[in-house]
Formats: sequence, structure tokens, C-alpha cells
Amino acid sequence: MATESHAVTPLALPVLPLDDEVVLPGMVVPLDLSDTDVRAAVEAAQAAAREGGGKPEVLLVPRIDGTYTGTGVIGTIEQVGRLSDGDPGALIRGRGRVRIGAGTSGPGAALWVEGTQIDAVVPDPLPGAAAELVKEYKALATSWLKKRGAWQVVDRVQQIEDISALADNSGYSPFLTTAQKVQLLETVDAVARLKLAIQWLGEHLAEQDVAESIAKDVQEGVDKQQREFLLRRQLEAVRKELSELNGGPGSGADESDDYRARVEAADLPEHVREAALKEVDKLERSSDQSPEGSWIRTWLDTVLELPWTERTEDAYDIRGAQEILDAEHAGLQDVKERITEYLAVRKRRSERGLGVVGGRRGGAVLALVGPPGVGKTSLGESVAHAMGRKFVRVALGGVRDEAEIRGHRRTYVGALPGRIVRAIKEAGSMNPVVLLDEIDKVGSDFRGDPAAALLEVLDPAQNHTFRDHYLEVELDLSDVVFLATANVLEAIPEALLDRMELVRLDGYTEDEKVVIARGHLLPRQLERAGLEKDEVTLDESALRKLAGEYTREAGVRNLERAVARLLRKVAAQHELGDRELPFTVTEADLRGLIGRPHHVPESAQDPAERRTAVPGVATGLAVTGAGGDVLFVEASLADPETGASGLTLTGQLGDVMKESAQIALSFLRSHGAELELPVADLKDRGVHIHFPAGAVPKDGPSAGITMTTALASLLSGRLVRTDVAMTGEVSLTGRVLPIGGLKQKLLAAHRAGITTVVIPKRNEADLDDVPAEVLDTLEVHPVTDVRQVLEIALAPASAARPEERIPAAA
Repeated sequence: MATESHAVTPLALPVLPLDDEVVLPGMVVPLDLSDTDVRAAVEAAQAAAREGGGKPEVLLVPRIDGTYTGTGVIGTIEQVGRLSDGDPGALIRGRGRVRIGAGTSGPGAALWVEGTQIDAVVPDPLPGAAAELVKEYKALATSWLKKRGAWQVVDRVQQIEDISALADNSGYSPFLTTAQKVQLLETVDAVARLKLAIQWLGEHLAEQDVAESIAKDVQEGVDKQQREFLLRRQLEAVRKELSELNGGPGSGADESDDYRARVEAADLPEHVREAALKEVDKLERSSDQSPEGSWIRTWLDTVLELPWTERTEDAYDIRGAQEILDAEHAGLQDVKERITEYLAVRKRRSERGLGVVGGRRGGAVLALVGPPGVGKTSLGESVAHAMGRKFVRVALGGVRDEAEIRGHRRTYVGALPGRIVRAIKEAGSMNPVVLLDEIDKVGSDFRGDPAAALLEVLDPAQNHTFRDHYLEVELDLSDVVFLATANVLEAIPEALLDRMELVRLDGYTEDEKVVIARGHLLPRQLERAGLEKDEVTLDESALRKLAGEYTREAGVRNLERAVARLLRKVAAQHELGDRELPFTVTEADLRGLIGRPHHVPESAQDPAERRTAVPGVATGLAVTGAGGDVLFVEASLADPETGASGLTLTGQLGDVMKESAQIALSFLRSHGAELELPVADLKDRGVHIHFPAGAVPKDGPSAGITMTTALASLLSGRLVRTDVAMTGEVSLTGRVLPIGGLKQKLLAAHRAGITTVVIPKRNEADLDDVPAEVLDTLEVHPVTDVRQVLEIALAPASAARPEERIPAAA
């Protein structure tokens, strides 16, 4: 339904531009005549008024960003004079809207345009809906004006009855934007214009209420803090007076205030700060005699000493890190490559702004598994050095209490945080390299299972919210590089191993041992023996013999002891006057200085003294906790007159190895005719298989073909070749099945002087992991059947002495 009609009146007026300002009908505004355009329009209007009579009139047009609007307001110049600041000005009253047309000519320098005045005609009386809008606007405007204290304006607004004038009165509102005022100017319909004014005034009042509520809350908070501060100062003064009366220092308030100041000054995460302030509040409320006070103080000291926001910058020089690892450790290519890959990925993630994803950073959890002495522990320091991080070692050997990992509850006397938290505290950084040493030696008892407590620590998906029982606040371990070391892989719980990336360190070749001794062990032991670098030197042959015959191990720990013993001997001889320095130790000098070799290879012994000099002895390869080792298997037949029968096994053998012996014996019994063996001897005579080093427990299936070869040698009277060693599981049909630990076994064969090795055909792919310098010295025979093993390992029949052959059964 129409609420008004419009009367149209043509006219021509000079344009007075308003830069980023809007004047609505009914508004009275002062304008500065110092502006050229304003002065030209006023002068043109005055000239036209002198010619035609009446008051001068101008067309007030908003100019927004240099563009004129299509609607203006006709304004009457009420007065020309000076403004309050002394500048010339004019007082202009807006009368009605004008739709701007084409330009025209007129007196003066102003721009003249033709326009059409639009007069809104409002019906009387107002319709019900429009009357309600008038009441609503007056109520909102009154509320807003009262909040501003403009009481004299309230009456004026209440007296306005014309709906168009009431809507245009909102042009005085300072909170309206220029665009909103232009919209009011261009809206001819008075009811629509009043609706816009009501909407904007209501939104402004709502924003004002929110702002007032916020300001009130802030003021109340400030008042509370001021009141609390005042009360604390008064409490401090009272305690001080009481302390002086009692003749002692006022420690309680001073101490709690000191802790509060330390917590507020410390750079702590928000959740840690809140927990610490709660404990400070408890400390302030507790009495000096309460034991809880000492617990709280210890806890606060621990929290304040932790490096919550401290982090070291990673050294992203990938090539430099690789050079550091190569300089400090010979060999160990697998772990070096893994650390280099880790640094390269972190560098790329950092460059692409992916340092933190989902609250987690890019830490790593590596398990270094290998025999003793191969450098697992020292490798952790090298990794920290290469990355530019702090290094902390956590010894887990023999730990049986879960609280050692997760910490004790604070209710216990002497409670402490766990070893992980203490390691972070010791490092002084939230991203150190933490070495969990001997993780396979962790035990469990009635106090819990520490290995289970390590599950969260070593899980990259969980350790960003690790919670220690003592701290009871979340600790982010996602940027820590964890390195775990172990000697025996099977001793690590499967769930824990699943959370770590496995890196095997299988031992060093003889060439690598010589390099390590030359570059690391010898300089260190020279310093410990008080010798200068040029006073004692060891030539290549001496180092090689020390590594090959005086020590036989996967690592270099015994080699370092041998070097230390040698240098001590030289230093003592020099002090006694029996040795001149400088001195070069050669291979020939070793026996006179540190005695005879302890591990002479079988190939270097007299043929009559070798273990395989008689039939029934074969050389096998095994893996122990100390790395790979050479294993001899001896077999014998009992004299028929003794009446002994069956199979006897000695040497502390496990169940699997006993079953392998039964399988070997069953295979030879069923295939003796095919192999041309006198298997009738096995029927009435007892068979005894012995593994020397009887005090050492042995188990596993990989000695199957070794036992078969030893029995075949015994029955045929053919010797087993001295230079041959073998490993492989045997089946009842004579198939050679794959085994594990091939690299360690071949390294052991290389150390023992073996030149020919028999391995299962299905383990041929594992040869890729064996160093090239080791493979160059070995003749490796992959086989699939025991018959191939016997053909390679057994010497020709003429090689056995006649008296050593086993007589066939009568």
C-alpha cells in the first residue's frame, strides 16, 4: 500500500560539492568558505538572488571519492559570516531532495545544473504500521540521547511528527557512515527511510551495550586486582610486624610472593602458568608448619627450572652434518643415512612452514640394535653434534620401577619427576637428543613395567601430550630425537619395538677396525698414557694383527683395551730406561710387549692341530649377544661293545637346536644309501653330538646343515675342509632353509680367517648388506640342498687317513 506521493518541481541551482559528507533535508550545517568550490557556489547563489530576489539557494551534492551522487539537497543560505575559529563561513539549511539533471548556465564561476525537486507528500493521519515505526524510532533515539546526556535534544525529537523529517533527523547521528547517509539521501520513500534509520540505530545501541558490558567487566577486574594487591600488601605488613615481635624474619609471605613473582615473570605455557599459580595460592594459604608447603616448593622449583620454551636451532647444513658423522664414526652407513634423511626432511618442512602439524613436531625415535662395543652410545653424541642439539643420556639398564619413567605421585615422601623429565631439565632445551641406553635391559616386578611406561614416550602420535605423574601438566616431547640402544632385539617388548624405527649395527670389518683404531682409539689412549702423538706410533701391520688375532669381537672395545695395554707397557719401559722414544710398534714387537695372540685362525695353525683335522668336526656360524661367532660341531659314534644307542647332545643346547640334531640324524638314516654312507652304524651304536664352549647356552635352527655335515664326515671318514664354514636350517627332505643374521655371521667368518662360506639360496639377497671388502675375501656358495653342502664341505676320500675311517657295521 502506498504511504506517500511525490510532487515534482523543476529548478536550476549552483552546485556546492560536499567531499565525503552528506546533508539531509532539515539539517542546518556550517560550511567553510575557504574552500574554492564552496565559495564559488555561495557567490553564484547570492548573485542570482540579487537579480531575482529571495534568499540565495545552492544544491548540496555529496562528492564521494571524486564522484557526484545522483541526488542532492536544495539548501538555503541563512547567514554568511565567520565561524567560531575566525574563518569565513556560511550557515546553510537543507530543504528538500533534488534529482540532478543536465548542466546549465548561470552567473558566477560555480557549476550550475538543472534539477527536479522531489517533495514527499505523507498522508494524514499516518497508517498504523507507520505510526508504530515513528514510536519505535523515537524510543530508540531517546534511549541513545539519554546515554549521551543530550537531554535538550530529547524534547526536540519527541516534537517531530512528520515521518519524513523524523527519518532525515537521523542524519545528525555521528555513528552513521557516509555510505549509510548517502543511502538515506537517495531513499525517497519516507517509511523505507525510517526503517533504515531504526535498523542502524538498533544495531548501534546493541554494540554499545556489548562495549559497556566489556568495559564494566574490565573495570571490575581491575578493581579486584587493585583490592587484592592492597590486601596482600596489608597482609605482608601484618606478617612482618608479627615476625618482628617474634624475633624472626618474615619468611612465609616473602617466600610466597617470591614464587608468585617468579611464576609471573617466567616464560611458561598458559596451562602451566595456571597450574603454577594455583600451587602458589595453596602455598600462601598453608601454614609454615604444614608438610604440604615443602612439597609445593619442590614442585614449583621443578616447574620453573624446566625449559618450557627453550629450543635450539637445528643445524640444517646437511653436508656438514654428514661430514661430522663420518669424522666421528667409521662405517655404520645405515644410521648415518637415516640421520641425514631426518635432517633433510626437517629442513624442507621448515622451509615450507610445516614445522608444527596438528600440535606435533617432527621428532624421531630410532632403535640402534647391535653387539657391545660397536659405538651405539657414542653415536648418540655424534648425532646431537651433527644436529646442533643438546645431548642427554638416560641409563635404563636394571630399571624395574615404572615411576622411574613416569615419575612419582607428589603424595610420596621424596617424590621426583621421571627420568624423561629430568633429562629435559638437564638438557635445558625442549628438543635435545635423548639416548635411552640399554633399553633391552629394562625389567618388571611388583612396582610395574617401565617398558609399558615408555610406550607413550616413544610414540610419535602421543608424546606431544606426555603427562608425568609428578608434574601433572602436559609436556611436549614431539620435537625430541630419541635414540634407544639394545644388544638383543628379542628382549625388547614387541609393542615398544613397533613404535621405533629399527637400525641394525652388525659390527665392523677388520679394515674398519684399523681405521677406528688409527683415528680414534690410538689418540685417546696416547693422551691417557701421558704420551705425545709422535712418541709412539703403531704401523698398519701391528694394528691389523691386534684387531685380527689379539681380539675377535664385533665392536672395538677389546681392541681399545689392547692398545691401552700396549701403550702402558711402552710408557713403563721408557720410565725404567729400557725403551727409547720415539718408538714405532711393529707386528714383530707385539708378542714381546703384550704376549701371544689369543685368536689364531684355524688356517694359520698346523694342519695336525686343527679342530677339523679329524672326521666328524664341522665349522658353523652363529649369532650371539656379542655379534657373530664361529661355532664348531663335533660328532662321534660309541663303540658297539658298550651297548650305547640313541642320540646324545651336550653343550647347553636349546630345544630348537636339539630338534635340528634329530632332523639331521633322521635325514642321514633315510638317505644314507643315496649318499654312500654306512648308515647301518647308526642302528646299533650311540651317536654323540657336542658343541664346545659348553658353558654358553646355544639355540636356534641355523646349525642344521653343520650337524648334518659333521655326521656325514664321521660316517664317511672324509674330513671337513678347514676353510669352509656354513649356516642354514635343514629339513627332513634335505632342503636348506633360510636363517637370520647373515651379515653378522659373514663378518665373524671374515674375522676367523674363513675363505669359503655355505649359505641358503634364499638368503642370497641379504648379501647386499655385507660390506664389499668382506665379500671380496669370501667365496660364498648359495645352496638349496644338503647334498650340495656335502659336496662343497667334505674333502675327497683320499684326504682322510685310513685309520680314521669309520668301519662299516659287520
